[in-house]
Order: sequence, then C-alpha cells, then structure tokens
Amino acid sequence: MNEVKSIVTAIKKGDVKPIYFLTGEEPYFIDKISDFIEDNVLREDEKGFNQMVLYGRDVTVEDIIGNAKRYPMMAEKQVIIVKEAQDLSRSIEQLTGYAENPQPSTVLVFNYKYKKLDKRKKLHKAISKNGVIYENKRLYDNQVVEWIQSEMHTRGFQIAPKAAQMLLEFLGNDLGKIDNELQKLQLIAPKGTIITPELIEENIGISKDFNNFELRKAIGMKDSLKAHRIINYFSQNEKDNPMVVTVALLFSFFSQLQQYHALTDQSKGNVAKVLKVNPYFVNDYVTAAKNYNMKKVSSIISHLREADVKGKGVGAANVPQGDLLKELLVKIMR
Repeated sequence: MNEVKSIVTAIKKGDVKPIYFLTGEEPYFIDKISDFIEDNVLREDEKGFNQMVLYGRDVTVEDIIGNAKRYPMMAEKQVIIVKEAQDLSRSIEQLTGYAENPQPSTVLVFNYKYKKLDKRKKLHKAISKNGVIYENKRLYDNQVVEWIQSEMHTRGFQIAPKAAQMLLEFLGNDLGKIDNELQKLQLIAPKGTIITPELIEENIGISKDFNNFELRKAIGMKDSLKAHRIINYFSQNEKDNPMVVTVALLFSFFSQLQQYHALTDQSKGNVAKVLKVNPYFVNDYVTAAKNYNMKKVSSIISHLREADVKGKGVGAANVPQGDLLKELLVKIMR
C-alpha cells in the first residue's frame, strides 16, 4: 500500500516514468495506479489524440511498440495503457528492446494481473532501470481489516473493528468488492460518521448477529445456545451463508488456535503478529484456548476436514447443508 502511495506521489510531483509494469495477485492496486495515470497525466484536451487503451488479447507486443514510438500531437506526452496484459505473457519478452531505450514522450502502462515478470530476464532489468515495476501480493485477512480502516479514515470516516471484520468475512479479501461497498456507505453516511455493525446490517445486508464472525466467537466462548441459533439462521438462508465458507473460516480459526497453543510468547502483540490477526481480536483466541485444549483442537480440525468433504457432496449427497452444519457443531461443542 505504501508503494502505491509512493508511485502516485511521484507522478503528482511530475516524476513520470516512460514505463509502468504493474503485476501481482491483487488487481485492486494495479487498477488504482493505472486509473490514476489514465486520469491525471494528460489534460482532458490532450487525451483525444494522445491517450489510448489497448487490450492484451487484441494486440501484439509489436503493435504496442509501434504505438509507443509515435510522437504525441500538440502535447508533451502520450499515454498508452495495456489492460489484461497478462494475455501477452508468452511474447512479453519481445518488449525488451523497447524497454532498454523507451520513447521519453510516451507513458506506457501494463496491467499484468495475476502474473509477474521473471527477474532473471533482461526485460525485468530493463524496466527496473528505465521505468517502474510494481509487484503485489494478496493481503492477509488482518491486513484487509487494517486496509478497510485506513481507507475509511482517508475518506473521512471511522469504522468499528467488528464492522470491518463483517465486511471481510462476507465479501472475502477481494478489495474491489469491498471498495464498492465502502463507496455505498460513503453515499449514505455523512463524513465523520463511525461505521458500525448496525450500519453495515442496514445498508449492506450483512446480519450483525447472525454471521460467521459471531458464530466463531460463540463457538470460542462455548456459547452453545447462540451458536445453534446462528446455525439455524444459516440453515434458513443457505444462499447467503454457504457451508463451504463457514467451514473454511472455522478451519482457519482452529488452525490459528492450534498455533496459539504452541506459542511460548502469548503476549497480545506476538499473538497478533504470528497469527496474522488484528490485535482487537486476540482476546477471542485467549478465550477459545481456555475452552479447547490442543488435543481437542486437533480433533475439531479433523471434523472440519470431514465436514468440508461432505459439504461438497462426498458421502452425503442428499443431506441438507444445514443438517451437516448442525452435526458439525455438536462434534465441536461436545
């Protein structure tokens, strides 16, 4: 995230490179940099003749180089953005010659999603010398919560940790989807508002009481009544609460709990660092560890693996997912 800010800040200051090669597993940040260049490097009156968007599936590397070598018309620079550039992965090394001596009046941007360049090859070295290579990885879940909080702060809002966790567990770590929901909240709530679980429930449709986060918490506390209420709710709303997601999140929780039991340093800061969770949620693991010893945790992980297989139709093809979850809950809580 800091690297994205650094690239954007440099462009704002007029330090614009001739090549930006944007790669990695998280498309959100690639799009952010690319969109910023598309919107800000040229004035509106310059874009008609000097800005083009190409798609990797429709062009060759030779086509891109040919366009990049053109001179801008009545402007200092031209901008060429190649979207879905990963479709050119088999021939991308043909760009090496151009990257070694790029046209200084061209800003050439590659959105090379879900892939990365081979650092041993000449192309990587050439772009590193004459342009910018940005490479990212998917954020861990705890980093997503931090990102949500940081984004909302930047936009003039605060968001409660539980509300941020609800968004993560409902939408997964797809930052694009999360950003869409954050934009909806911006339109609804005035600046300065604290985004609460209640606001999330009212405007996004995620129940603040009946969700995987609350289920995990109830199981950790051995609150059997609350856990069964949530499972019953899931059974009646299977479309919005698929079993595969619930099992995956519980598997992650108990795998982390297994790690927690093995830690010699169980201070809050170290637990958050090792388990890769927000410090706000460390107490949930402390509580769960008191209720489930290492032997029990290992047994639960086995039950979760079995439930995952059954949920995918192996050995339980005609059993409703709600019944499978209820069976799983009994095994966990006994």
